[in-house]
Amino acid sequence: MLASDFMDTRFNVLHPQQTIAEAVSAFQEASAGEKKKIFGMMVTDDDDRLVDMLSMYDILNFVQPKHVAIFGEMEDLDPAQIYRDRLQTIRSILVDDIMTTEVVTVRPDTHLMVIAEIMIKKHIRRLPVVEDRAVVGIVYVSDVFYRLMTLFSSHKEA
Repeated sequence: MLASDFMDTRFNVLHPQQTIAEAVSAFQEASAGEKKKIFGMMVTDDDDRLVDMLSMYDILNFVQPKHVAIFGEMEDLDPAQIYRDRLQTIRSILVDDIMTTEVVTVRPDTHLMVIAEIMIKKHIRRLPVVEDRAVVGIVYVSDVFYRLMTLFSSHKEA
């Protein structure tokens, strides 16, 4: 069972010069009508080569104020205003500014068990499938899980 056997060849991508506001809209549009929500997207250049990834975690990490732990200790802080300010700032931030720069990828001929090991050890929820620097698909952790469970259940003792 190889990545090419179960990778999703329908995927959405972002471009480095899009704003985070545009990226959030792209996440919402990609999730509309789908069975699963989209929590991260590949970022590609003008030649459709993988540059990096942007996930909800990257965006939340940026939006989250660095001093959030002291909100309860400082009476003059207005957490709601701080969040409004951060959310306003994000409108001008580019995908390129906060995207994950160390992307792990697999090839179409990568075995299912190798993919599962990578995802577990590196805490990765989605893996781009790349061939000759071009993105050909994406593998989600839920697909790996259900594929493994299908294989497991088909080998049950009668």
